[in-house]
Amino acid sequence: METKQEIDLSITYNIREFPDKISGRCDNCNNAKFKSSIKNAIFLRECRHCGMKKII
Repeated sequence: METKQEIDLSITYNIREFPDKISGRCDNCNNAKFKSSIKNAIFLRECRHCGMKKII
């Protein structure tokens, strides 16, 4: 039986350490719409539905 990994929405994850389960989809809610921003050469992707953040 597979245990579901708990995702903490207050943490910004790194895609190298936590790659997408399904490419281009949020690991938490499976949504495909994101807000993207770039600051100090860091590309940040935030899910529009649940707010999960990931550095790409």
